[in-house]
Amino acid sequence: MTERKPAGISFESWVDKQIRESEQRGDFSRLPGFGKPLDGLDRPYDETWWIKAKMQREGMSVLPPALALRKEAEDVIAALSEVRTEAEVRRMLTEVNEKIAEAVRRPPPGPRLNLKPFDIDALTGEWRAARDSS
Repeated sequence: MTERKPAGISFESWVDKQIRESEQRGDFSRLPGFGKPLDGLDRPYDETWWIKAKMQREGMSVLPPALALRKEAEDVIAALSEVRTEAEVRRMLTEVNEKIAEAVRRPPPGPRLNLKPFDIDALTGEWRAARDSS
């Protein structure tokens, strides 16, 4: 489809010719997903389907800032069991604490944060105890 439409030929007939020639060469049968049903045909139409699909492929989500920070705090607590050093535990908790402190000083739009900074010493002690017991 790199050639240009010749002058004097209607656009529709030129496009139809390009499609017909591609079908005859078998170009469409070599496309990924050929012969498979289209995703989402059973769902109601959504004008932003392509944005949502792109965000899902990219691993992104759109949460209000307070909810995103709550989720980050939960993820950090869940990830502590995999951390190997106490310094790394303290670094992770300190980073989240700084974000929580900033959100408390200047509340973000959306739902209430409902988070307090983590007690780094207590959580580090729990991490150390869990590590020693395993």
